[in-house]
Amino acid sequence: MELLLIRTYFPDGTNGILECGGQFVCHSIELPWMGNRNRISCIPEGKYFLKKRYSLKFQWHLEVVGVAERKLILFHPANNALKELKGCIAPVSTLSSPGLGLQSRKAFNRLKALVYAALERQESVVLIVSSR
Repeated sequence: MELLLIRTYFPDGTNGILECGGQFVCHSIELPWMGNRNRISCIPEGKYFLKKRYSLKFQWHLEVVGVAERKLILFHPANNALKELKGCIAPVSTLSSPGLGLQSRKAFNRLKALVYAALERQESVVLIVSSR
């Protein structure tokens, strides 16, 4: 399965549209681009794989694998990139401003169900990050 994340960059955050097979899945928010600096930047554009991950903080969520010079880049719920993210990607139902969104948990659950179903079918899940 292939997911496409199409980004728009702003000084205060990065907004995105996540699609699967040409169909809209959800919006996303991230930190602004700051040269891939750990904990203050979104990740570089490119091709990555997703896998299941569990932590006490986020329970079952998604990890983005293979990000150069970075680790533990996750998909998890958050509504404010600057306050709640450290390089991760947050699915949101609605964008409200650069790096801000609404109803993240609802969007995250929709994305997680889609990705987990593909992984259970033994499919690889590829995330392609690009910009307009």
